[in-house]
Amino acid sequence: MNKDVWVVVPAHNEEKGIKEVVLGIKKYCNNIVVVDDGSTDGTVEIIRQLNVIVLEHLVNMGKGSALKTGCDFAVSKGAKKIIVMDADGQHDPKEIPRFLEALKEKDVVFGYRSLNKNMPFIFRLGNSFINFIIYLLYGIKLRDSQCGYRAFTSEVYRKIRWQAMDYSLESEIIAKVGKKHLRYAQIPIQTIYADKYKGTTIVDGLKIVLRMFLWRIFK
Repeated sequence: MNKDVWVVVPAHNEEKGIKEVVLGIKKYCNNIVVVDDGSTDGTVEIIRQLNVIVLEHLVNMGKGSALKTGCDFAVSKGAKKIIVMDADGQHDPKEIPRFLEALKEKDVVFGYRSLNKNMPFIFRLGNSFINFIIYLLYGIKLRDSQCGYRAFTSEVYRKIRWQAMDYSLESEIIAKVGKKHLRYAQIPIQTIYADKYKGTTIVDGLKIVLRMFLWRIFK
């Protein structure tokens, strides 16, 4: 396994699925950082038993903050390539080799999910709208702007390092990729949707669109 590759996983109250996710990642990568973002369940206790690096936020600070904590740590330890993925089991670790292969020729690799009936309707609608705004403002045509399964080099991380503490980090990354004219690729991924919807809400989506306009003007 490549010692230069690190996988960063933000986790908040993911005791049900975090073990399976981490064990899946271990088949492809030894360097794993799980950032517990103020969980109030047994997430931390489970992670500590899996022989991976555990970083903790004492309070819930948001996905963007957790991912940045993990990526900063990975870079400080010599990471050359970083893969970020969710802790809830939606992202299949078996896709990791495909991300690394695509990253050989690009700066950033975005995973994209199929916008079919298996995806919650409100998510499909919001995602499509945000995709359109991104293309309008930044000229980047993405199939799934809100998918959190991504890969980038440590060099590029320094260029796209985000300020957002919440779910809007995904859109802020895209904004920086567009403004800095970075090379990107997209690869399809399989996604399993849990019964309970979680992630970007309607309010989050509206905030993201507003921020996309602000980032275009001021950053």
